Amino acid sequence: MKTQRVERPCLRALVLRAGDAAARFIADEATRLDLSVVAGVAARPSVERLRGKTVLLALARQVDTAAALIELDGVARRIVLWPHDLPIGRMDGVIKAAEVDFAISVWPPLEPDSGDGVFTIRAAPGPEEIDPPASEWVLFTSGTAGQPKMVVHTLDSLAGHLFSDAPPAMGPIWCTFYDIRRYGGLQILLRALIGPGSLVLSCPDETPGMFLARAAAAGATHFLGTPSHWRRALMTEEAGRISPAYVRLSGEVADQMILDKLRQSYGHARIVHAFASTEAGLAFEVADGEAGFPAALVSQPGAAADLRILGHALQVRSRRNAIGYLDKRINAIPDAEGFVDTGDIVELRGDRYYFAGRRDGTVNVGGQKVHPEEVEAVINQHPAVEMSLVSARASPITGAIVVADVVCRPPGTAPSASPADSARAMQSDIRDFCRARLAAHKVPAAIRIVPRLDIAPSGKLVRMRA
Repeated sequence: MKTQRVERPCLRALVLRAGDAAARFIADEATRLDLSVVAGVAARPSVERLRGKTVLLALARQVDTAAALIELDGVARRIVLWPHDLPIGRMDGVIKAAEVDFAISVWPPLEPDSGDGVFTIRAAPGPEEIDPPASEWVLFTSGTAGQPKMVVHTLDSLAGHLFSDAPPAMGPIWCTFYDIRRYGGLQILLRALIGPGSLVLSCPDETPGMFLARAAAAGATHFLGTPSHWRRALMTEEAGRISPAYVRLSGEVADQMILDKLRQSYGHARIVHAFASTEAGLAFEVADGEAGFPAALVSQPGAAADLRILGHALQVRSRRNAIGYLDKRINAIPDAEGFVDTGDIVELRGDRYYFAGRRDGTVNVGGQKVHPEEVEAVINQHPAVEMSLVSARASPITGAIVVADVVCRPPGTAPSASPADSARAMQSDIRDFCRARLAAHKVPAAIRIVPRLDIAPSGKLVRMRA
């Protein structure tokens, strides 16, 4: 008797159902991928060979990763997305932990015996599953709170909210600074594939200006990135070449200064900042132009996600929460009530919650807590400041002091309250600015003017956590 395979929503079917694939594309700096070609291609024997297996995708190019996901979802038992910035020395440990059968570095794949190393068999494959369960998608956290963890999702937890019985109207051309091998970028890829729409991808070696110029040439309308991405982008001349209908920020605290700058630059755009994480999924979006989020969102009936504040930390419960960590030794992601503790600390001021920073990033100054992101939000309000990074420095008296690295706006573009003829004058002016707005223990004891700040491939400021 022939075994019947169970039909489940898979990415290929959703792409084909989402309108005219021939009019849609995914593009990087060198390749424009026609979605009708990818989604409509017959199942390759080399892909069918992966049915029921665990596949590690370690592809150099994002467009190849997108094509591989379309073909592998619903075929592979588990898909591990390897971020290009993760140290290669960790791969053997990941292969063991995820029980990887095949590691693939080039797409489309060839047969394992082709002799050119397209397939690298890392572990002895188990028996083929005729009817494997829904594919697991394994993503790495950004490592902001320590070593990156492997988080397990399914297509439903990642994009179930996009599924529809009726194909939607043709969507926008998305453009993202994010890498699609991370949660934020993957969300935009799925929106483009299922939404439907097209997608312009960034490349690691591109400057923000180069990327914006390419996005403008492609007619991109919807732009997404972290606040750090946008601060760097707005410093370029090419920022004036785009005319976005939609701008979204996520991944870091969106302070009032960056929201106001985006409104000044793109007055006709819908500007949104969102809260999401690899473990919790998307919790909410805020579109009122104000930093933080309305307190009414907490315990709001009928919301897409349930929010609660416990010990000043934001917790989220929704269908978009991850299933769990691949390493079962780590505490379960949802608690007994289904909530995910995000580790993000919020403070209630009036009828609005504001993000103070990460629980694990708190600086202890003589027994008093300081959240670096809170101090950065104040420094960034200074008219001569483009962006800042606040951290701790050991002190024999207080245990730690607050210090700040600051990037100033180019000369002639900053309506500074101080002439700032020297770095020392600027440091003094910024410190006075902070004293007028922060408690004494939060004012940076040392300020360094720097030409740039390091941005991780995730788009977040590189922070040294204790």
